[in-house]
Amino acid sequence: MSSFFKSFAGNPREAAAMAMVQSSSYRVLSGRNCSNIRRTTPLDSFLAKGRSPVKAFSFLYVSRYSTQPNNEFGHSSKRRSRGPVMAAKKAADGEKQEDGKYKHTVDLPKTGFGMRANSLTREPELQKLWEENQVFKRVSDNNKGGSFILHDGPPYANGDLHMGHALNKILKDIINRYKLLQNYKVQYIPGWDCHGLPIELKVLQSLDQEVRKELTPLKLRAKAAKFAKATVKTQMESFKRFGVWADWNNPYLTLDPEYEAAQIEVFGQMALQGYIYRGRKPVHWSPSSRTALAEAELEYPEGHVSRSIYAIFKLVGGAKTSLLDEFIPNICLAVWTTTPWTIPANAAVAVNAKLQYSVVEVHSSPEDESASTGKKKKMPGKVLKTQQNLCVIVATDLVPALEAKWGVKLIIRKTFLGNFTEEAGQFRGLSVLGDGNSAVVSYLDENMSLVMEESYAHKYPYDWRTKKPTIFRATEQWFASVEGFRKATMDAINDVKWIPHQAVNRISAMTSSRSDWCISRQRTWGVPIPVFYHVETKEPLMNEETVEHGSDAWWYMSVEDLLPEKYRDKAADYEKGTDTMDVWFDSGSSWAGVLGKREGLTFPADVYLEGTDQHRGWFQSSLLTSIATKGKAPYSAVITHGFVLDEKGMKMSKSLGNVVDPRLVIEGGKNSKDAPAYGADVMRLWVSSVDYAGDVLIGPQILRQMSDIYRKLRGTLRYLLGNLHDWRVDNAVPYQDLPIIDQHALFQLENVVKNIQECYENYQFFKIFQIIQRFTIVDLSNFYFDIAKDRLYTGGTSSFTRRSCQTVLSTHLLSILRVIAPIVPHLAEDVWQNLPFEYKNEDGSAAKFVFELKWPLLNEQWLSFPAEDVLFWERLLELRTEVNKVLELARNGKLIGSSLEAKVYLHTANVSMAPRLLEMCEAQNEADTLQRIFLTSQVEVLSSMETEMVSSVQHTGEYVEGENKVWIGVSRAEGSKCERCWNYSGQVGSFSEHPTLCGRCFNVIVANPPEPVAAAVIN
Repeated sequence: MSSFFKSFAGNPREAAAMAMVQSSSYRVLSGRNCSNIRRTTPLDSFLAKGRSPVKAFSFLYVSRYSTQPNNEFGHSSKRRSRGPVMAAKKAADGEKQEDGKYKHTVDLPKTGFGMRANSLTREPELQKLWEENQVFKRVSDNNKGGSFILHDGPPYANGDLHMGHALNKILKDIINRYKLLQNYKVQYIPGWDCHGLPIELKVLQSLDQEVRKELTPLKLRAKAAKFAKATVKTQMESFKRFGVWADWNNPYLTLDPEYEAAQIEVFGQMALQGYIYRGRKPVHWSPSSRTALAEAELEYPEGHVSRSIYAIFKLVGGAKTSLLDEFIPNICLAVWTTTPWTIPANAAVAVNAKLQYSVVEVHSSPEDESASTGKKKKMPGKVLKTQQNLCVIVATDLVPALEAKWGVKLIIRKTFLGNFTEEAGQFRGLSVLGDGNSAVVSYLDENMSLVMEESYAHKYPYDWRTKKPTIFRATEQWFASVEGFRKATMDAINDVKWIPHQAVNRISAMTSSRSDWCISRQRTWGVPIPVFYHVETKEPLMNEETVEHGSDAWWYMSVEDLLPEKYRDKAADYEKGTDTMDVWFDSGSSWAGVLGKREGLTFPADVYLEGTDQHRGWFQSSLLTSIATKGKAPYSAVITHGFVLDEKGMKMSKSLGNVVDPRLVIEGGKNSKDAPAYGADVMRLWVSSVDYAGDVLIGPQILRQMSDIYRKLRGTLRYLLGNLHDWRVDNAVPYQDLPIIDQHALFQLENVVKNIQECYENYQFFKIFQIIQRFTIVDLSNFYFDIAKDRLYTGGTSSFTRRSCQTVLSTHLLSILRVIAPIVPHLAEDVWQNLPFEYKNEDGSAAKFVFELKWPLLNEQWLSFPAEDVLFWERLLELRTEVNKVLELARNGKLIGSSLEAKVYLHTANVSMAPRLLEMCEAQNEADTLQRIFLTSQVEVLSSMETEMVSSVQHTGEYVEGENKVWIGVSRAEGSKCERCWNYSGQVGSFSEHPTLCGRCFNVIVANPPEPVAAAVIN
């Protein structure tokens, strides 16, 4: 073991972090299989360009981010010394050089990792690699930590996937992959909701009229099952293409017999505890679907307009009519309703005992009050125009409003408190919501009972599937009595962690106020409610013995075969029920059908994650069934996300042409210019960038921005790979021997990893995106990578400064790969397969895949970088920004071209900063010298401003930090230009054998004479 590893013997984290290379090169994929080796290109493509340096800690405190182009990303390449790079590049391309004998001594980056992602080809290759090697299962099985269960909410097995599906499944995958790196045994079972009306309607619509007539329940169910399974297969392939890891070979489907058995078991337990009952109650009934609906199956779209009417019911008698004898037979009760179709079934008029009512005499206006404004229509009834001596009973407080509304004069004749009801006459009407509504209105008007009709805009319940209005209908249905376990449910809600936290308010409000749950549906495709009815009395028969049959058995077996033994002699007295269970009961039983049945899974689940609409859907149905039978919530934490909207914040619609198809995002459209193929990782990067707690936006512009950020991230990783092509474990430099700039870089890295881990733990992925974007693309590329190139390329292959830099770069590469792997797994794996050295885990096993790594352990030594040094480096980077501004002035003034043609002068009266700057000018370790940090040939710290030289400096500036000031001056560099590194030095010309070299380059060449081998920059 090298002395480097001995120095970390007391710190396993550091030893593991630095045990990143072995003496032999290792790859899972051979060079032949890597399709991303490109022709040579300029080295600048290794870096995301950026001019302005940034503060050392700036990336730790980002509260917002922008994907818009930023000045920090683009800067003039003139400032940087690119001489050795460009010389070698030209040589590799065969261009003639004046004197190119040193071009082969430059250590240029070499890697087979391409700048172009080639995602259409490469991502499927990597997914195939994962699948063939069962990486997900193998990593999970080998992990030593506890189990982590994210229970999948089943999407509906109908139609293609949309961006909402992509957001949902990728969020889940990011969490699962992070937990894998945290050494958890992750089991993720994908599920599908396969029953219900939409699938049944799809099947019926695919059949002609003749086939429908001969369609038995069993045949319909078989066709529906076939349709659902085909949809599951299609959707599964799409989820796989998103890069989602799951146990795809063993998903759970709500149509599976094992699942249905668990669901019926839940139903039976609730029934035996008295929570299930049959009752005649008003329910939401969908005429278009011909079934009862639960609240979760309703939506309230804007723009619904009802035909509202003011009608009158004639008072014909009653126990308390003596108060009104003087007005009979011309007295009526006035009512208002937005559902005229309910009048035929109306049985009474309700009045409030606490309100005061008045008998008012109606004096009609001779003018026609009919009016129509846009969609709002208003039409008085005939009774106002023709009937004389009409008296109506209304609430006294409403008299002025009714006068204005009806256009009449109302004279109060008598007042009293409302404390009676009166039966209404029976009326048999026509169809509901259509002609029946008009017929009722006409009937009332013809019988002088319609005071006025007008249109009324309001929110009204619609069937969420058919998008058509529902009605309120009193029918015999099966209900779950929520009241029986409401308190236990509310208590359980408070024990669950809700993310975002305000979600607890929503689920609490919906649960505390909800009525009993209507769980029966009048459809064929679903899990039947296992109940028998007495043929004559219609009394239900349902007990522990009867509740034990599967779905299809209920349809093909006879009543005698289905009934328990002790009831079979009375089989002729019973008939099977034909109602099926609400699909929310199906999916709401998944904790029982999956968590309670699959090996290795635990109850409750660690996390449920779905859209915010599931507070009234799956989150609530799962909670209710679990509390009713288990007495506890089925989840420990619940994460909710918003809806996906277009870039303008509009709901996506085919009619608006603003739909973003996840398949087209990945594969591209017919016109590659308008719809380029971005690949799954760009879409995943978008998922990580949005604050999913609210609604999120996506569109062409946002995707272009994500693609640009992905490209720059890829360039950063390519830079790291390219400069580690000759890295070996015994090249590593012990931490205490590293230059201060390298120790500071590790301090920054460790803070980044620490902050990212905290964000992963809190499921705040958008903050991770911000940190990664800032750190890898801006901070590293614009500062550390920029100044590192000189020692990496020209410092000498085995020089201390190059090896110390490679020590830092290898650590960065291993850490960055692990923190980005859950978000962009294809990119991380692609980098890993191009790793130029073998990495072994702590147990000595080779990590063949990136997810065989473990999350970096916290390194306290790196974090112990002295606070005073942290502050100094923050100020130094700010000073560097001001130096660059003065260099730009000198460049614009034609004094210099490249920054290497400059010499920088500094002066400060600050007693703490001046000696630190002077110390850096004279540093024996050239990596810490100011000229390397400023990318100039020389830097001089002046002790006084009272020199003749100061007055001759043409370009000056100043760095101000509080009361501290640093004067900055720029002049031409002294000495001559080194042919090899292009730095200016007074030593050039001092070496007879190499008269064009500076002292550093002379030492490098003497130690390693140039070999006549063509250099190459691999893109």
